[in-house]
Amino acid sequence: MTAISPNTGTARDLPLTGLLAFEAVANHMNFARAAAELRVTPTAVSRTIKLLEAQLKIRLFNRTTRSVALTEAGAQLLVSISPALEQIRSSIAQAGLASGEPIGLLRINVSTVAYRILLEPHLASFLERYPRINVEVALDNRLTDVVREGFDAGIRFGHAVQRDMIAVLLGSAQRRTVVASPAYIKRHGAPATPEDLLKHDCIRQRFPAGDRLFEWRFKEGRKPVQIDVQGRLMYDEMPSVLDAAINGMGIAYVFEHFASAALAQGKVLPLLEKHRLPGESFYLYYPNRAQMPAKLRAFIDYIQNANKAHSGGGTSGGN
Repeated sequence: MTAISPNTGTARDLPLTGLLAFEAVANHMNFARAAAELRVTPTAVSRTIKLLEAQLKIRLFNRTTRSVALTEAGAQLLVSISPALEQIRSSIAQAGLASGEPIGLLRINVSTVAYRILLEPHLASFLERYPRINVEVALDNRLTDVVREGFDAGIRFGHAVQRDMIAVLLGSAQRRTVVASPAYIKRHGAPATPEDLLKHDCIRQRFPAGDRLFEWRFKEGRKPVQIDVQGRLMYDEMPSVLDAAINGMGIAYVFEHFASAALAQGKVLPLLEKHRLPGESFYLYYPNRAQMPAKLRAFIDYIQNANKAHSGGGTSGGN
């Protein structure tokens, strides 16, 4: 790394802080987001970049009031230093692993529903238990590649986890249930069979990517059935679907656990209970590594045990 520029001097003079700031800005192409990642102010990042440019005697970014872009020299520098900086991070992580102390930034990619059900109830106690771990949570309803995007782990339904990942079961199976507000049921009546849903205004949910809609699946006796429901409202996330049902705008098909508070408060009522199918399970997944960082091991053990206790000791999960 001493060969970055003839102006950098010896390894003792290497501007590591500036290079880390440069990498963060280059990755985000945004000073504010880079500052948030580094836990400093945008002004501090700007000053650090200016100092680095002065030290290297090259311009690294072209900046306007609306955009940030790498110069040709900046792009070359990024390609050169990224592997070295990653090696430094890996070495530091291994040092933390060797000491047995969970430490560092933990980046988790999780769907909104999985976060609300499995992670949010236990996050505060995890942070209290491990004061030297910083947690970044990305609420993401798309099937993001956690390796490519630099996440330590993700949480998804089992069927959505890539086969080359290591998957750990979380919590109990999540069953979907049909719900509607008392006001809606008073106006339109309650469906007695899954086929009756075709007469109702159903609130549908679309997968974030593509044209596919969530299927409304049930059982008639021992036979599984799928109902192609119709409705005037459609969302790409479950919280909005549930809110619309609470507001009397139609019938929703949501995870029972996710709707538990609204059900307990009588804001929505369960429908078609005898027609529900078994649930699906969520998994925490991560790439196979020769040595797992202590921070990730601590997170997996804590969240898995917390959700086992919360579900009464069960070992099945959901999506």
